[in-house]
Amino acid sequence: MTTLQQTAAPPAEKSGGAGKRLPLRRLRPGNRRDLALFWFAVPGLAALLLFHYIPLLGNVIAFQDYQPYIGIMHSPWTGFDNFDVVFDGNEQFLRALSNTLQLTLIQVVFVFPVPIALALALNSLVSERLKKWVQNVLYLPHFLSWVVIVALFQQMLGQTGMLNLFLQSHDLGTWNIIGNPDTFKALLTFQVIWKDAGWGTILFLAALSRVDNNLYEASAMDGASRLRQTWHVTLPALRSLVILLLILRLGDALSVGFEQILLQQTAVGLQDSEVLDTYVFNNGLVGGQWGVAAAVGLVKGVVGVVLVLGANKIAHLFGEEGVYRS
Repeated sequence: MTTLQQTAAPPAEKSGGAGKRLPLRRLRPGNRRDLALFWFAVPGLAALLLFHYIPLLGNVIAFQDYQPYIGIMHSPWTGFDNFDVVFDGNEQFLRALSNTLQLTLIQVVFVFPVPIALALALNSLVSERLKKWVQNVLYLPHFLSWVVIVALFQQMLGQTGMLNLFLQSHDLGTWNIIGNPDTFKALLTFQVIWKDAGWGTILFLAALSRVDNNLYEASAMDGASRLRQTWHVTLPALRSLVILLLILRLGDALSVGFEQILLQQTAVGLQDSEVLDTYVFNNGLVGGQWGVAAAVGLVKGVVGVVLVLGANKIAHLFGEEGVYRS
């Protein structure tokens, strides 16, 4: 009997060992799948590292009298002298900062709510075919470059554009829009809305698709009108997303339409069109003041980080997660 038990024991151990390895076998397909996804992510991670993180080392230029022909290693150090343009009240810098803040405020007030309103309007459409057609029309301008968009606006609203040709043919004079400093900020705002508002509705439509229809039915049974359903059901569902996007917008508050403005700057003039991004371009790449341009860019980045962290902290105080949890 003992001999039989001893001879039967080894198969039992093998069976138990095999049983312990079963979960590993079940995990192997998942591991292979995760490994495949990782390799797909590698090009994106490499691009992020190469074009976003490694260039951060170039901020050392802000503390040098950098000259491209001798390089970073041999350019003389100047300490914080390049930051004098930021903290000593340089007139050109203050003008660029003022224009940047004005455009940021205008875009937050007038541009940011437009995708929300478009998403609410599209979500209320009953016909799916009509909804898809409207979405395609609204998304199309996003895929056009700023070069094309600025050219289109010049053809429509320029001094010899279609609008002025129509006004002249009816003896109504001309209306100077392109190149007019008084209408420049309004023109920029309208261009941004036309180009990006439709694309911005995607996130809000995705959030609206997750709202439970039973909430609308329950509120309708309680006598709530369509407007009250929007106020008490739809908008609360968008609150977290709106706060998140506002925080991210604050982090980008000092960056407004570099390419868009640069293409129209000659017609308007620096006095009314210079922003921080074009200031860095005009003084660094064009003017050769590499250290000053790098100092302005570095300060702008630090301020953006502070704004994101501060806004995220405020979001936590109101019970929202924000960009990250505390």
